[in-house]
Amino acid sequence: MPDPSAEAGSPASAQGDVAKLHELVLKSLDDDQAIEVVSIPLEGKSSIADHMVVASGRSTRQVASMATKLAERVKREFGKSPRIEGLPAADWVLIDADDVIVHLFRPEVRTFYNLERMWAFGDDKVTATAQGG
Repeated sequence: MPDPSAEAGSPASAQGDVAKLHELVLKSLDDDQAIEVVSIPLEGKSSIADHMVVASGRSTRQVASMATKLAERVKREFGKSPRIEGLPAADWVLIDADDVIVHLFRPEVRTFYNLERMWAFGDDKVTATAQGG
């Protein structure tokens, strides 16, 4: 008999989709050579998303390119178009993929806003997923 928790729309299936989306985001940023990629777990702490990913690009051109490619990959793999804010200036671009929120910055802008400190929770460690420089 099939496992009812594995059916589409069930909480287990939804959690699996969130994990796959999170993995896709991290892989996409790694493929596009994002620097200082950090993932902050929000599940159970905020209703806005389950994960927040913060990363930097070396230039506005790279930030814009990473955002555009990430949105295309999410649409191709999950059939939903994430909302994007901050283009074409691309100093700070927000990609809202529902359960995963992605902030892409130029390094100076990221330092100024310091979202990692604002969203860090004392009981959870912020996960650095890739380093570059």
